[in-house]
Amino acid sequence: MDKNYNNYGLAAIKAAKEGENAIEVWGKAVKELFKSKDSQDKPCPRNAFLGLCEAGCVKGIEVGLYFKRAKPNFNKQYAINAVKTLKEYPNLSRKELWIKVKVNLDLGNKTHNSQMDVVLALWDEGLIEK
Repeated sequence: MDKNYNNYGLAAIKAAKEGENAIEVWGKAVKELFKSKDSQDKPCPRNAFLGLCEAGCVKGIEVGLYFKRAKPNFNKQYAINAVKTLKEYPNLSRKELWIKVKVNLDLGNKTHNSQMDVVLALWDEGLIEK
């Protein structure tokens, strides 16, 4: 199967396989894959990964509270909706998946920012709880 994701997807795979503390393993994975501090700190893919972990969707990662603030995290919502969508349509491309998530969540013309890469990588590697 061709890769359907970018390096943030690879970071998600590395982090999930490392297990344990989601915040620590994500930080370690992005430092291995990205030289740029901006890329390492990019919130959208990180929050998608942490949101999936928080919701108990990632195998090997303990369910817990991974966000410091109480207000809703949109990246988490996008990722969880993407997992639900993949359960119904398991072979979607990144573009097809994002289109369905946008429709499901009524996001209009919003573009994804690597959240779908995180979800698809975990999905393709069998790291999503089904």
